[in-house]
Amino acid sequence: MMESDKTRRGLRFTSTRMVWVVVALVAISCSVLTIRPPAAFAQDAPLSNQEYFNLFQSAFNFILQNYVDEVDPNILYEGAMQGLFNSLGDPYSSFLTEAMMQDLTDTTTGKFGGLGLYISKPAEFDPKSGKKPFVEVVSPIEDTPGWRAGIMPGDYITHINDEPTEPMLMDEVLSKLRGVPNTPVTITILRGESLVFKETIVRALIEVPTVKKAMLPGNYGYLRIIEFTPQTVERVRDSINFFKSNNYKGMVIDLRNNPGGLLQSAIQVADLFLPSGVIVSTRSRNAYENTAYRARSTVAVPADMPIIVLLNKGSASASEILAGALKDHKRAYLVGENSYGKGSVQQVLPLGETGFKLTMSRYYTPSDANIDKLGIAPDLEVLEPVLSPEEEASLNELLEQNTFRTFAAQNPEADEAAVNRFAASLQAKGSPVSTRVLKRLIHNELNRTRIVAEFDLDYDLQLQAALEVLQTGSFPSLVSQVLSVKELQARQTVQP
Repeated sequence: MMESDKTRRGLRFTSTRMVWVVVALVAISCSVLTIRPPAAFAQDAPLSNQEYFNLFQSAFNFILQNYVDEVDPNILYEGAMQGLFNSLGDPYSSFLTEAMMQDLTDTTTGKFGGLGLYISKPAEFDPKSGKKPFVEVVSPIEDTPGWRAGIMPGDYITHINDEPTEPMLMDEVLSKLRGVPNTPVTITILRGESLVFKETIVRALIEVPTVKKAMLPGNYGYLRIIEFTPQTVERVRDSINFFKSNNYKGMVIDLRNNPGGLLQSAIQVADLFLPSGVIVSTRSRNAYENTAYRARSTVAVPADMPIIVLLNKGSASASEILAGALKDHKRAYLVGENSYGKGSVQQVLPLGETGFKLTMSRYYTPSDANIDKLGIAPDLEVLEPVLSPEEEASLNELLEQNTFRTFAAQNPEADEAAVNRFAASLQAKGSPVSTRVLKRLIHNELNRTRIVAEFDLDYDLQLQAALEVLQTGSFPSLVSQVLSVKELQARQTVQP
């Protein structure tokens, strides 16, 4: 009995060992790929740049040769490059695919098929700025389909042809928004916190305009700089000559919704207004990027000519360089709202058919202020009225019902009296939206098929305020008292 029990115990022990051996073998077979790290990973000393590159090259080659399915090396290359630039955490530094490089070339030459919207896209929600991971409209290009559709700076494109933009990379967004002229694309817009509506917009051949000019009441010149390109300085010079021929008494430089452009172009335009001094300086960790750009005495505007600059949250980069230079030299008075706040300079470098855009330096205004993420505050703040929740809900309903578009389609030649009657009828039906906002939306629809005037004093509160400042005759006193960008930043820092 004792021997029999002992034997049974031995058998049980042997069986148990066999089970554990089998389990161990299964575990080993399942983890073969995880226990063969490259020897380089065992090093304790910090790796050199070359060693990091060798590790990357080893992983790239290993994937190509051993992944279970055959891999297109271009897909690996583009994925790795996108990850490389995303790791910088800089929204202005990015890898550019072949398609994106072509888009950039199209934009530089001034012709491409699309909607005419300057956009950006945060990788994820930013709790500090409140920016959502959708496509954000920085500014529309004037007289393009997106602009005529009433798309505004700060709008979010949440869907393109009913596909959510949140998971899309920027090149996917561009490929979906751009396309053959005369083809439609439907975008879903989020405006404010809850105003959501769809717009079907027909793509057009976008020829990026540079400058528009006109004379305002009272013989004041109106100069709208839409973007800074190689042609901008000559267009500005032509506009100044036009103002001179009309005996202008002052000038409004409208930089609203100007997304920027070429650094040199902004410097050359500032040179037309400043007789001397620093226009802008750039600084980097590389000494060759540290430069102070100074005025070259190519002044085209008399020193005593009153100048108002209009800004809004769509004014970015090169437009902020011009505004900051004129403000710091007390050469202009700023009206409107805080600008976008892009205080860095990028260079675009090709890599074969692809390329990349990299932040190389930061720029500083003449008073030694960097405005990145801060923007430039106006001397006179003039804001558009904020819609109440009730007004947003009413406007949302009107837009969903295509109320304004239907009216414009049925009344393409509507005059101001007809517009007034229609706005009044909407209010009579219970809409709490102000007459001014309703009329402006009606005009936006009517302007889809009309030649749009260079300015609109009836609805443009900021332009109205600029003209009032010029007409008061107190411009010299006002501009002498304004704070520089640096002084203003210091004051904002110490305020509770």
